[in-house]
Amino acid sequence: MDMTTNRNNSGRALAGGIALFALAWSAAGQAQDTVPAAEPEPEAQSSSGISDIIVTATRREERLQDVAVAVTAITGDSLSAADVSTVRSLTQVVPGFIGSRNMGVFQPVIRGVGSTGISIGDEPNIATYVDGVYQPESAANWIDLVEVERVEVLRGPQGTTFGRNATGGLINVITPDPSFDLRGKASLRYGRMRRDAGDYDARFYITGGLSDKLAADFAALYRKNDGYIDDLVRGGTLGDQQVINFRSKLLWQPSDNAKVILTGEFFDQNSTTNSPQPVNGNTAGRRFPGVILPTDAWQASLTSIPTLDLRRWSAALHVKLEFDGFNLEATSGFMNLRWYQETDSDASNIFLGNFPATFATESGSQEIKFTSADPGRFQWLLGGYFYQFGGHSGLDLVTSPGPGVPPTTLNLDPALSGRSFAGFAEGTYEIVDNLFVTVGARYTTERRTFEQVVNGNLVVPKTAKSFNKFNYRGAIRYQFAPDGSIYASYGTAFKSGVYNMAGTSPNPVNPENIKAWEAGIKVDPVDWLRTNLAVYHYTYDDLQVQAKDASGPSYVLQNAASAKIYGGEFEAIIQPIDDLNIRGSAAYSHARYRDFPLAQSFFPRPDGGNTVAPADASGNVMTRAPKWTFNLGVDWGHELDAGRLGVSVNTFYSTRLYYDFQNIFSQPSYTLTNASISFAPTGDRWKFSLWATNLTNEKVFQTIRVGAQATDGFYEQPRKVGVSAELRF
Repeated sequence: MDMTTNRNNSGRALAGGIALFALAWSAAGQAQDTVPAAEPEPEAQSSSGISDIIVTATRREERLQDVAVAVTAITGDSLSAADVSTVRSLTQVVPGFIGSRNMGVFQPVIRGVGSTGISIGDEPNIATYVDGVYQPESAANWIDLVEVERVEVLRGPQGTTFGRNATGGLINVITPDPSFDLRGKASLRYGRMRRDAGDYDARFYITGGLSDKLAADFAALYRKNDGYIDDLVRGGTLGDQQVINFRSKLLWQPSDNAKVILTGEFFDQNSTTNSPQPVNGNTAGRRFPGVILPTDAWQASLTSIPTLDLRRWSAALHVKLEFDGFNLEATSGFMNLRWYQETDSDASNIFLGNFPATFATESGSQEIKFTSADPGRFQWLLGGYFYQFGGHSGLDLVTSPGPGVPPTTLNLDPALSGRSFAGFAEGTYEIVDNLFVTVGARYTTERRTFEQVVNGNLVVPKTAKSFNKFNYRGAIRYQFAPDGSIYASYGTAFKSGVYNMAGTSPNPVNPENIKAWEAGIKVDPVDWLRTNLAVYHYTYDDLQVQAKDASGPSYVLQNAASAKIYGGEFEAIIQPIDDLNIRGSAAYSHARYRDFPLAQSFFPRPDGGNTVAPADASGNVMTRAPKWTFNLGVDWGHELDAGRLGVSVNTFYSTRLYYDFQNIFSQPSYTLTNASISFAPTGDRWKFSLWATNLTNEKVFQTIRVGAQATDGFYEQPRKVGVSAELRF
């Protein structure tokens, strides 16, 4: 693939945004003359005692309780209280959400819907957005929540207004815009894990005005942990990680009717967290003398030290102009990702294989959106979206039949690229008082290209395929009280077909398609109680599923014929007194493969490893889809003469998760609990805390990987206890 061409295309996407920056400059002066200054919007109020949250789940600002979508919105303070510091750890607070991973790839699951692919261009079907910018690469979505206004998790297909690959839902991270008032905060955290492994976390945020029309902010993060996984071969530990993250926004607001925000970010990670261990000793290395097998959690016996390094640059430009009767918003995004990993294929000290891999990708996007601005019975939005990506990989599939036999290496050098255009529209009409009808649609056309080189030989000449899809959504909502409404919706969504970068097939897998019914009720029955209930039913066709290849460490990507999913979630917030806040939820999911006759399946061998054969998985539970999950968070505070004392506890429980199509390999039910005690001196801006994560030291697999040579997995971190200090200024 011509990476120069790809960079030019990516640049054009950002250049389009820069052109809109110029438009903003021109329109700003015009807006000052022709458009009256907007009145400051009042803070959202609720007739209940529980504060309202304004969300953008429908691409317009609305009260959380007024949107006909199942959405969990968590403020930055609530995330901090629950010790949720990354997007993956949203599992702790969002019903029906599982923050799964496969080595360096973030693979979230909502209501049983989630991707397993790792190919370039194989975007997750739980979309991630940061400040309205689509984040396409699973490996790049290790997002640290340094300074966050709120996080919205939309459960269920979002195939119209968000659209792109949001088959199961999306994660929407909103960071604060720069402020013209100087403020900031700094925090230091220090913790200890098993084997005296240290954990260090330093975060800094500052914002302020540079002039009467220009403001900026800067966020920085340094995070490091010592290895907490015993290295049974060399001694010492594995599992260490170091992360550096810088993010800055520049706000130019020439008038009350124009706003331009330029964002830049740099992220760098070096780690050995991809240190797997065999599940129940299931590795082909068991067949050979001298094998060392882990006997407990947080141990590894690998032929070499693994590597998982990642570096990401990104930029975004957001322009908002307000006119008489409508608003114009344009958002441009660009990302450059470089990623290297090296992982043992059989998770033992016997050399049977390795998987060094290098990835290089670039992507760019441009969205233009018009929204109604006048109050009235009819509210609408209209927009267009462009996205393109390109990248290549160097994959070495190194295998050996056993000690003393020279290994063989199969080198793959795939190149992939794609381009997508979409148009979307949605309107909501209040047909009679308090009865709202919403209709939305989106048309997408995509073209993807693929080329594969094996051991220097062109095996798959450049090939391409196009995918076109029309998606739609309809919803009806009745607001029966100021703080109560009931809704029902039906919608469709799709995920584009993709090529398998680790294969030699010139044919992509088919697109995923989902049809979803949802109904819900949102009500504050008394001023100290908020309750939300949602039920859903999905028909899910042509699931794109990934499994290990029978011949080694590479992957097979295939379509499961269909699945059926139904279930529901209940959320509640209770504030009986000002100093006590209780958050709780329960989620039930019945997720089954309805028709999957030739699933890539794995059956344990008595001497270690697995026999690989196609088998019928119809009727089996879908992978990473627990039947029940619960979470409960309690925040309590009390004013003392010397300051404020606070106590927070957050507990998450999940029933069994399966990690293979035949439901043989699983993580049993588990509970994770985080807790903290804090003290903030009166009249001071300091806050000191004593905290613990995984308080009960549960042994929980983040993921389980099943292949011919092993069934292995990565554990969540063990119990961590520490102290922290935070200064606000």
